[in-house]
Amino acid sequence: MADHLLRALKDEGYGKARVEGMPHCDWVLIDTGDVIVHLFRPEVRSFYNIEKIWSVEPPVRAAIS
Repeated sequence: MADHLLRALKDEGYGKARVEGMPHCDWVLIDTGDVIVHLFRPEVRSFYNIEKIWSVEPPVRAAIS
């Protein structure tokens, strides 16, 4: 998927993106300058639980007696 995205970016004229994580492909980061793309294997995504990091819990209201 990362290779496909990199080729598509290059073909569309977005220049050379910086890439990290390709040797192991557990978590690949593609930095195009304006946009950063994260690609995870399912078990790695589950381990880091990114959605929880970025979620905001609503404040808990105290019960009024």
